[in-house]
Amino acid sequence: MPSYPYRTTREDLRVPLPDGTELCARLWRPVTDEPVPVVLEYSTDRLTDWTATDDARRHPWIAGHGHAAVRVDARGHGNSGGVPALHSPRSLHDDGLAADGAEVVRWLAARPWCSGRVGLLGTGAAGETALRLAALAPDAVHAAVVVCPEGPHRLGGAVLAADGHTRATDRVADAARPPDPRYVGDDWRAMWLARLDALEPPIADWLAADPGPAPAAAVPTLAVAGWSDPSAGAVLALAASGSTAVPVRAVLGPWPHGLPDVILPEALRWYDHWLRDIDAGALAVPALRSWRTDRWCGDDPWPSPGLREVHYGLDGPLRTAGTSSEDRWVHVRSPQHTGLNAGAYVPLGRPADQPPDQREEDGRSVCFDSRPLPEPLDLLGTPSLALHLNPGTGPALIAARLCAVAPDGTSTLLTRGVRALAAPADTTVAFAPTGATVPTGHRLRLALSSTYWPWIWPGPEPAGFALDPSRSALTLPVRRPTPHTDDITFRSPTLPLPPPLQLTEPLTAHPERVTVHDIGRREWRTELSPSTDGTRTHPDGLVRAEETVTAYRVLTATPLSARARTDRTVRLERPTAGWDATVHTRTELRCDPTHLLAHTQVRAEEAGNVVFTREWHHRIPR
Repeated sequence: MPSYPYRTTREDLRVPLPDGTELCARLWRPVTDEPVPVVLEYSTDRLTDWTATDDARRHPWIAGHGHAAVRVDARGHGNSGGVPALHSPRSLHDDGLAADGAEVVRWLAARPWCSGRVGLLGTGAAGETALRLAALAPDAVHAAVVVCPEGPHRLGGAVLAADGHTRATDRVADAARPPDPRYVGDDWRAMWLARLDALEPPIADWLAADPGPAPAAAVPTLAVAGWSDPSAGAVLALAASGSTAVPVRAVLGPWPHGLPDVILPEALRWYDHWLRDIDAGALAVPALRSWRTDRWCGDDPWPSPGLREVHYGLDGPLRTAGTSSEDRWVHVRSPQHTGLNAGAYVPLGRPADQPPDQREEDGRSVCFDSRPLPEPLDLLGTPSLALHLNPGTGPALIAARLCAVAPDGTSTLLTRGVRALAAPADTTVAFAPTGATVPTGHRLRLALSSTYWPWIWPGPEPAGFALDPSRSALTLPVRRPTPHTDDITFRSPTLPLPPPLQLTEPLTAHPERVTVHDIGRREWRTELSPSTDGTRTHPDGLVRAEETVTAYRVLTATPLSARARTDRTVRLERPTAGWDATVHTRTELRCDPTHLLAHTQVRAEEAGNVVFTREWHHRIPR
């Protein structure tokens, strides 16, 4: 164990809610006679197995620096009591997740060993929950650190195909897993059956109409994400919302989804300032610190006054080839497998997550290229594309990619955006934020397609759309040249070694990502497998085995042929105690001209015997 300012202790707790439900909690506390503030990580993940390794590294480090660190499993998850509710946090069917969390905050703040001040920590869905929780308990919550806060399941009015059904399958599988008898005793079976009986898949709620903007910062907030994470836009929005009353600092770095170790010292500095009144310079940093291809830069305030908008007309600075000069309209009609090289919607740091060379995708798109750049172009922010469309066509799906094309022809994706329209009209496509420097001699390429599978569900018709380049323009946020910024650094802390976890790789491991083209059927199939597959033996004797496969398929010219399916199996065993529970889940999505059709299945087994099975069918308007 590394040496920290405080020695630490660890204990497991049960946190009571007003209705009598008890939540499973784990507490790391500095050894001191003085009350200390609390850093709460409140999540639907399971603290005794799924997050145990990361918790054992991060929370003792936080406690060793003067804060009590608490991990709490939400109602109906892990070894907490009650039954789960899996509806979208921002839907009209709010599941009370944040309301329970507010009760946890109040209970912790009233402990005799707590100073009364609480800070929040959350990643992904738990990051968004932390923002909502802070708004419900502002008296006790004094600060929050949110990492990659989860966003909506629609982009530009289009329905996400990537990740949505996979996340829904994961949520159902996680909620359907039983409590561990090591922690809850003989009640585990009754608790498990009650959970299973209460299951309701969230997919219909998630894919319904856009639930509106993400929560704002209600308390001083440090927001963090990687540039390639879908939450980058939410982090920039939080940075822009900061004020003197509610300060916000944001960091966008070269990381995959998740909490990078190098952010922990920044988080500690944030908590020290707001929870312990220690001025460690938490507010002396720029509103936005961002990684810029090869260096860190700071911008204060955000949006930065150092940004300017540069406009590229599609009939001048950007030009396309192959369109007759007599034809006013440029027609875009892409094969349905355009988008196969999009990479992962939520990158987790695996080699196959990043989008490869985009030349294949460019060949399936209509491209507008600039001349070679005479000087570097420093992009920072959210590009946009204004399009004038031919009103004589039907519903349109517009996918736009911005690439940097090297002198050797390599096409590197910088950012992308989508827009779904019920009827063509003048419209604006908002891109995901980008922070990249395009070198001298490279060309900018705007690539337009009428589909982007498997990220986005295709429209009902393959007709595509037509645009007038003379009345369309790309707008780029360009950062004025500044000297190299070398005073922004992030350093990894010395964390304790986690308890040993024995991993057994599957004998027939699936590739991370494989695509098959069936030429005879004119069908494209893509199959994904996560790195979490395999069998893990925990130090306390728990054996956890997981296998997940996600598959997409589409016929080249038939948008209604699109299918997406995720199968996940989780098995939990305690061999010495004779305990063995398995959960099989599947979510399958397809579409018709007006609806998405979802089919969810759950089967639970105890020692190989089926104890529960159920199917759900949802019909969700596009």
